[in-house]
Amino acid sequence: MARPVSSFTNGVLIRRYESRDREAVRHLCCETGFLGKAIDPVFQDREIFADYLTRYYTDIEPESSFVLEQEGIVKGYLLGSYRPFRQQLFNFFNNIHLFTRGMAKYPFYNKATRDFIGWILRTSWKEVPQAPRRSAHFHFNILPEAQGLAHSTKLMNSYLDHLRSKNVRQVYGQVVTFEARRGARVFERYGFQVLNRSEITKYRATHPEPVYLTTVLKELK
Repeated sequence: MARPVSSFTNGVLIRRYESRDREAVRHLCCETGFLGKAIDPVFQDREIFADYLTRYYTDIEPESSFVLEQEGIVKGYLLGSYRPFRQQLFNFFNNIHLFTRGMAKYPFYNKATRDFIGWILRTSWKEVPQAPRRSAHFHFNILPEAQGLAHSTKLMNSYLDHLRSKNVRQVYGQVVTFEARRGARVFERYGFQVLNRSEITKYRATHPEPVYLTTVLKELK
């Protein structure tokens, strides 16, 4: 059985995701979607952005997600899945739905948003590195004021315990890395190894140094 997630550390609570957290998770996703900052300067449609990145986890497999709460406010999350085939099937139909919605609004989007959509359609599929298709996975975000190695470790360990309780043997994540923020070496502390990384060119015009999407993998024992 996974350990219960209910302990406080310096006013921070790590706990399982609950349905009441949905809007907070979506808001946090948009507030951190542009290299740790708000997504609005590069993509103005927060509803579509949040649907794309969080809807499966909050609506279909909520039992695999965890939140970081500070003084009663959700300031971080780890969204995970150990059912890759179900998620891939969901994503196929969800992406068609999001594309249809986005194209209907396209004439009304600003230039930055149209450029972002153009990158997705023309380039993103060539730049996103390969990832294991049959493994559990995760992605997480924490607001700057709640960041800290102890908090991140608790959040990650809660998820890894959950995977072990389901007899999952392998988990990966794809994380944005650059020197000024966080590198893959952070995940090496959790026992992950780097599989590959690829530069994401959409950030060249908005960030002074290369930005990479890095795939990290951990074998669970």
